[in-house]
Amino acid sequence: MQHLPIAVTMGDPAGCGGEITIRSWVESRDKLPSFFLIDDIERLKKLSDKVNINCEFKEIKNPKEALLIFKDFLPVIQVEPPLSSQVILGKHNPLNNPSIISSIETAVKFASNNLVKAIVTNPIFKSGLQNTGFKYSGHTEYLGDLASIKTPPIMMLSTNKAKEPLRVVPITTHISHSKVSSELNKDKIIEYSKRVHRYLIEDFGIKKPKIAISALNPHAGEDGKLGLEEKEIIIPAVEKLNNILPDILGPFPADTLFYSENRKNYDAIICMYHDQALIPLKTIDFFGSVNITLGLPFIRTSPDHGTAFDLVGKNSVRNDSFISALQIADKISLKRFSN
Repeated sequence: MQHLPIAVTMGDPAGCGGEITIRSWVESRDKLPSFFLIDDIERLKKLSDKVNINCEFKEIKNPKEALLIFKDFLPVIQVEPPLSSQVILGKHNPLNNPSIISSIETAVKFASNNLVKAIVTNPIFKSGLQNTGFKYSGHTEYLGDLASIKTPPIMMLSTNKAKEPLRVVPITTHISHSKVSSELNKDKIIEYSKRVHRYLIEDFGIKKPKIAISALNPHAGEDGKLGLEEKEIIIPAVEKLNNILPDILGPFPADTLFYSENRKNYDAIICMYHDQALIPLKTIDFFGSVNITLGLPFIRTSPDHGTAFDLVGKNSVRNDSFISALQIADKISLKRFSN
């Protein structure tokens, strides 16, 4: 599998995906694993001219061809159907939704048939897809459905800084704060913790992972005075986990969990809600953090940002996170396929 390329999806053609992919190939291809785009080659040529980046594209018919030409050309497999309407940078066009979705589906087909070693997905405009019948809250849920897995995949986010490593997993994701408490339960915390422990071994090569569990309430509930979720849900879950996995510890107050010395003690931190996980991550590595989907039968990473409609086409979109997504996908493939 290591001798295979990485498939990169188109994302929203009005967004930053094409620009960051082109710039990454032009500036850093000698340092990156081989990849190819599933995209519309004519729109890429126009985009390259628009942002004044000199890039040589070449259409290929199958993934392996990318390995032969990657140093000289940015390989592209033409998305089908091609884009059916004009692309205006910064403005989602719902007429192009079939091509956006097809790019994702094609990448999954390649991964499912062992033709690529990983998938990196460029950002999509979720509400724009949902307005035309896309029933998923995001990439992660859609990929899980395409892969026909029974257990929902898990979102992990990671820095790409060797000196400041941090991996976080939010148990609840895109819901309002008012719903977080009702979404938490002992079984869910136990399931997430066990799965994350296993993936740290299989995908990251950590033989004995240490995992911290965050509290939900200030001061970890202060013995029930500031909330009962710790006493009734989180502590019982950790106690049950410790019967088989003693290196899963907590719950710890979130305000002291993420400082630099403390982070060195853990290989991952499981958080109770979205911002509890993402605020420290993006504070440490705002431009380079990466979204990793755990629990799929293939490797998937993505830049940890959206379509950047307000920045695209102005040569002001940074590509750090996209490069990190490629690098981390490559590292995971090395671990997973060497086992």
